[in-house]
Amino acid sequence: MSKVYELIKSWSCREGNVNSTQEILDWVDRRNKTLTVSIEKIPFPKDGFWYLDETDGYIRNRKNTFFQLAGLRQYADGQIVCEQPVILQNEIGYLGIICKMIDGTLNFLMQAKIEPGNVNAIQISPTIQATKSNFTQAHGGKAPAYLDFFSHSSDYDIIVDQIQSEQSSRFYKKRNRNILIDIGTSEIEVLDSHKWMTLGQIKELMKYPNLVNMDTRTVLSCIPFSIMKKDEGEDEKIRDLFKDKALFDSIFGKTDNPLPSIFNSINNYKMYTDLKTELIPLTELESWTITDNEIVCDHDYDFKIIYCNIEIEGREVRKWDQPLVEAIGKAVFGLFTCVDNGCRYFLVKGKPEVGCFDGIELGPVVQMEPSNPRNDLDTVESFFMQKLDNNEGIIKDVFLSEEGGRFYHEQNRNIIIGINKDEIKELPDGYFWVRYSTLNNIVQYNNFLNIQLRNLITLLDI
Repeated sequence: MSKVYELIKSWSCREGNVNSTQEILDWVDRRNKTLTVSIEKIPFPKDGFWYLDETDGYIRNRKNTFFQLAGLRQYADGQIVCEQPVILQNEIGYLGIICKMIDGTLNFLMQAKIEPGNVNAIQISPTIQATKSNFTQAHGGKAPAYLDFFSHSSDYDIIVDQIQSEQSSRFYKKRNRNILIDIGTSEIEVLDSHKWMTLGQIKELMKYPNLVNMDTRTVLSCIPFSIMKKDEGEDEKIRDLFKDKALFDSIFGKTDNPLPSIFNSINNYKMYTDLKTELIPLTELESWTITDNEIVCDHDYDFKIIYCNIEIEGREVRKWDQPLVEAIGKAVFGLFTCVDNGCRYFLVKGKPEVGCFDGIELGPVVQMEPSNPRNDLDTVESFFMQKLDNNEGIIKDVFLSEEGGRFYHEQNRNIIIGINKDEIKELPDGYFWVRYSTLNNIVQYNNFLNIQLRNLITLLDI
């Protein structure tokens, strides 16, 4: 059987064939109860390992590793339109998952990982989740488990290897390497911190609030189902695994090519939008105040910067301190879907963000931070919020966490709503109805689908 068949078969296997879903839930619960975790907000130390560098006004550590915090200011027509702290992390880290055929079913080696900002301690994470500072051991600790498989990834069957963006409203041009490899018959030791699970089980676990972390979701969103080669006569076998036949057609059916129109819209934005962005000292942010305990905006904003003392058992380094970005409220990320002529479509739009690597990426219909006023929504966004308020057509509705290594207790509401295509008579500029195959094709290239859209499409069931 082809690799795409085995991936879809694993997606359809919701109960698992190595570990049951209940065994996985019990494992997470047991580790949550037995591992030592202590996260304490503390005042920012004036002369600690992390410090405010007076030469450029950035917060960094003494080794100049991991990340820095800087000020960002964006101008349009000479006027300030945005001003905030941003995370600078130029290094590209690994978000890597190992998979392997076990007793006839493809299983994924997932980690029960605690990040300092996680709202619920353990979350289901990739096999390896490591910044460059982690895997080069700049922290002085041991190397992450399973690193050698990814350092020598060309020795295995590479399913995904893409550099993708992260939260561009918090990071400045941040990207990570999303990689999924099939190690075939190679032997591998399964540590207590890891378990095998099918793709279907991971999808089931996404129904639990904050259980499957952002890094797992982004890697799985890149699996290139639509462009993988199928064996002759396999179409019907694959189709039989789908309850949602419209999604099958959306992934594998023949399609027109909307990419020229999408690229035209995105490239027009890049060419004609006159925005200037500069990094500045944190101390020069006019609307932000640096106190002993936080860096906070003088008006309503979506986050602030705090400082924490952290102790987590089982990490490469057990005890440290660092700044974290604390969300103020919960965002709503929302996607419309419809079935038209037997095929499932998704409504997406170009979404500019201040820290975006290339200014703009495709995002979902709604990407509404807590401070966004409702009276500033366009007609499609307003229609989405109306559907949500009336509890109409909701297919998915789950709170999921953002990246806990840099964000403190940030969880956002992820929603997919089904509508009839003709409920939206006219699309504003920058919106596009697309098949899954279009998104699946474009995500094989760097910096085209934002993290919010990638996470939403990962929630889909077959």
